[in-house]
Amino acid sequence: MRPIDGGVCAVCGERLFSPYALSGAAGEPRCGLCRRIEPPFARAVAYGSYEAGLRELIHLLKYGGVRPAANVLGRMLAEAIAALQPEFHADSVILVPVPLYRTRLRQRGFNQAELIARAAIKLNAAPGRLSLGAGVLERKRETTSQTGLTSHQRRENLRGAFGVAQPGAVKGREVLVVDDVYTTGATVSECARVLRRAGASKVWVATVARTLKISAQHMEIGPNHETGMDESIAAEEVPLAKAVGT
Repeated sequence: MRPIDGGVCAVCGERLFSPYALSGAAGEPRCGLCRRIEPPFARAVAYGSYEAGLRELIHLLKYGGVRPAANVLGRMLAEAIAALQPEFHADSVILVPVPLYRTRLRQRGFNQAELIARAAIKLNAAPGRLSLGAGVLERKRETTSQTGLTSHQRRENLRGAFGVAQPGAVKGREVLVVDDVYTTGATVSECARVLRRAGASKVWVATVARTLKISAQHMEIGPNHETGMDESIAAEEVPLAKAVGT
């Protein structure tokens, strides 16, 4: 479970296959999508690629209920956030976890993004600069599975799914949206859009893992954010469960 290395897009963090990738206005390398469409967030960073041991550890937390895994993932998220902190303009940035719909929250018993965010804040190198806004965003409706959907279909599936429950907490402030996994960016982009409409001055994104194009070609089809874990994945994660104290 190592950090992402090699050339990545300076905006969304996608893998860059060409060393001659065109640059944005600031001269930084950008992927083709970020050159064509300006994302609603300033920048997205992730600790590692969503595969192998990191993928298994995230599944242990989300689908196996192994809460100690949140502390390990929190350390990784803290490292990803550290890469963003020099770009923060405000002395205080509100950290907003991507919320679960209430029925999913009742079933799981916790929001994995919030647990990871809490662990990351404790490990932040600049104490007091990050504050948790766990109730700022709300998921207004349950969305269908994102598995097998195109990028456009994912965006349509999430449109109107999120709302800002506490607009006063984000108005005029820089906001850092956090989640466990960045797949296509549809979820965090929709969160960033509603936060900006509520008055956030700038929105950043940090996740523990990211699906990279080169990795997605070899990744087996598994559960998405809102479905259960299949038996084959559960079987291979037993040894990892022991490693985090279960």
